[in-house]
Amino acid sequence: MAQKQVLLTKEGVLNLESELETLKTVERNKVAEDLKEARAQGDLSENAEYDAAKDRQAEIETRIVEIEKMLKNVTVIDADDERTDIIKPGHRVTLWDEAFEEEVEYLIVGSTEADPLNGKISNESPVGAAILGKKEGDIVDVETTVGIDRYKVLKIEI
Repeated sequence: MAQKQVLLTKEGVLNLESELETLKTVERNKVAEDLKEARAQGDLSENAEYDAAKDRQAEIETRIVEIEKMLKNVTVIDADDERTDIIKPGHRVTLWDEAFEEEVEYLIVGSTEADPLNGKISNESPVGAAILGKKEGDIVDVETTVGIDRYKVLKIEI
């Protein structure tokens, strides 16, 4: 079964690579030291510090595998050389939200980097998916759990 492509900005790739390096060097070494200290305390069957360190070790190893899989399947969003007449991942868009009668600005990213509170929405989110391929001036109806939201595309930028 083919792995799902992971869309990331250049910044997202760098962040994941940095996290991976930290996990492999700093965090692995720290948990190894914690395990060593816990073992030195004696009986492991009733040693909460040992159990906590083993749990942390499992979390670190799981995250390392997860990041390595993502990086193997990454497609870098590079909108720098893209045209801005239609919305694509990597574009910053300004929309008019008819329900709230205000402008909203979003950066379209892959689901791994999505952070709606900071204006980064996934290309797979309802709004992100609905506006992909749209042009300035287009009206977009987005089906949500509470009804239909309507947006007008005001500006597309890199």
